[in-house]
Amino acid sequence: MLPLVSIIMPSYNSSGTISESIDSVLAQTYSNWELLITDDKSQDDTVNIIKRYASTDERIRLFENEENLGAGGSRNRSISSAQGKFIAFLDSDDLWYNNKLEIQISFMLKNDVALSYTWYQKFDSNGDGGLVKPRLTVNYQQLLYSNVIGCLTAIYDAEKLGKRHMPLIRKRQDMGLWLDILKGVDSAKAVPQVLAKYRIDSGMTQNKFNVLKWQWLFYREVAGLNFFQTLKCFLIYSYKGFIKSQI
Repeated sequence: MLPLVSIIMPSYNSSGTISESIDSVLAQTYSNWELLITDDKSQDDTVNIIKRYASTDERIRLFENEENLGAGGSRNRSISSAQGKFIAFLDSDDLWYNNKLEIQISFMLKNDVALSYTWYQKFDSNGDGGLVKPRLTVNYQQLLYSNVIGCLTAIYDAEKLGKRHMPLIRKRQDMGLWLDILKGVDSAKAVPQVLAKYRIDSGMTQNKFNVLKWQWLFYREVAGLNFFQTLKCFLIYSYKGFIKSQI
């Protein structure tokens, strides 16, 4: 029997998108999965939508936070209840292609991979955006300079690594988890295929200053780098981000 995959999904005021995300899980050609959704005190109809899905498929489980914890805390609650050999991540506004799990789990089993990720497609309400094709392998030092692992594509082997949780910060939680794993693993490996779709919120303009501020704090408070190490990583990260934005 194929190993169980625990899919971790946080939700917050996601009533406009979560049905599509859940449907992309239900459409998987790989059927041995459980979907653990932790809702972070949504004020819209998100919880009722999840309950309707859970009532018709026992593989879907809902957890509700008593207070707003952020995406990292919500993911951690689901991870704590996960029963699968593999832990996968999908946010409540993103999508998977229907062969995502089948291809990626086969890749991990065949190549004895502890942490994997894939290429993915950006999209918005007007249609498809650009393709994201990260490097085929990444180690700890390389990831410090640029987080090439899209959270919606990542899967780690909990039997090999033990259950790993995200740091309780409001931004960059996924990068913190990948770095923690890569402290003990030579590298993460990519499946060079587009297997997921990342939704771009066209109604919101990212504040680049806030992005950089959070990245600086991440290096200092989560990665534990000293000032000069932080400065080096921050400058390289900013440069790589600028190059990506031009592309």
